[in-house]
Amino acid sequence: MAQSKLQSVSQAPLFETISNESEILHEAVFSKCPKVMRECMFHLYSIWLFTFTDIKTILFRSTAFALFNGSAVSHYMANVPSSQYNLPSPYQVLKSTPLVLFWVWMNLLPFTISNQRKPDAIEEDKLNKPWRTMPTQRLTPESAKHLMLAFYLIAIITSIHFGNLAQCIALIILGHWYNDLGGADVSCLSRNFINGCGFICFSSGATQVAIGGRTFEGRGSESAPKLLGWWYFVIACIVFTTVETQDMYDQRGDGIRNRKTLPLVIGDAPALWVIAAFMVLWCWATPWLWSSSPYEYVAPVLLGLAVALRTLLVRSEEGDKVTFRVWNLWLVSVYLLPLFKVLETCLSGETKCFEPSRFNGSLGK
Repeated sequence: MAQSKLQSVSQAPLFETISNESEILHEAVFSKCPKVMRECMFHLYSIWLFTFTDIKTILFRSTAFALFNGSAVSHYMANVPSSQYNLPSPYQVLKSTPLVLFWVWMNLLPFTISNQRKPDAIEEDKLNKPWRTMPTQRLTPESAKHLMLAFYLIAIITSIHFGNLAQCIALIILGHWYNDLGGADVSCLSRNFINGCGFICFSSGATQVAIGGRTFEGRGSESAPKLLGWWYFVIACIVFTTVETQDMYDQRGDGIRNRKTLPLVIGDAPALWVIAAFMVLWCWATPWLWSSSPYEYVAPVLLGLAVALRTLLVRSEEGDKVTFRVWNLWLVSVYLLPLFKVLETCLSGETKCFEPSRFNGSLGK
């Protein structure tokens, strides 16, 4: 593993807002550590940098989905007489948070290494994210490949334990398609399709950890896709049609790699209207699908309209980054809809099926 100077740590985003005095103090303390500890910290930090930009977009958001929807399912089924499902309580779901975070991060890490280790990816990051592990030469491409394979193996082993091996294998296949077979570059349709499927694999896999699998002594061994299948499909459609908010601020890097993202294919202005139109559609459609009460429309609609308006009116790279953050916050508000619906149902004393009234099935059918 190739090491850069210790001062390269200060280039990383975690240190961008720290004062010069704090940086000097940090380096002074760090330099006094034993050599072995310094090397361990150096490599651990290099690993951390691979996933830094995906913490808020994949790690936290997938964990939020798992906790909100896992709690909704378990709370509802606990109030359904003669339920055939054996699920952990909402309290146990919340207690699983560290395990959920661990599983998501362990499956995210090898994907991000694969995504960042190629020569064209390194060139792109030199322009957009020069603090990352590969542009700063904290690792060689060959070392990164070995690290990726090792973490893929660890991800498979942990997924076998948690009962979500299918999601792990699907993520490996999607990652290979995205990073090695040009799925992210050749077409905006294939790019968005992989993104949508990846979101569902992370969300359903995380939910599987939250509702139990093998983590609650045999309880909660139901399949997450079985319990929330239709909702995963809706989320996949949302991602497929609106994830271009991420591509708006990254057009320089995408242009270098000749990626066929939506704004680079159809033009900036048409892409803006496509995103805005789908945001308006989904911000109203998602609470409608759950037969939500009027107050449950507030957060998804307001945040969704904010994304649509910002997409059309705020035209700068930094502004597009903020819009993407608001989009992530909007998705979290959408993830809350099942939990709100279940609480509303329980408070009313009803035992309606978990599926919204727009669908005539029942949970698990």
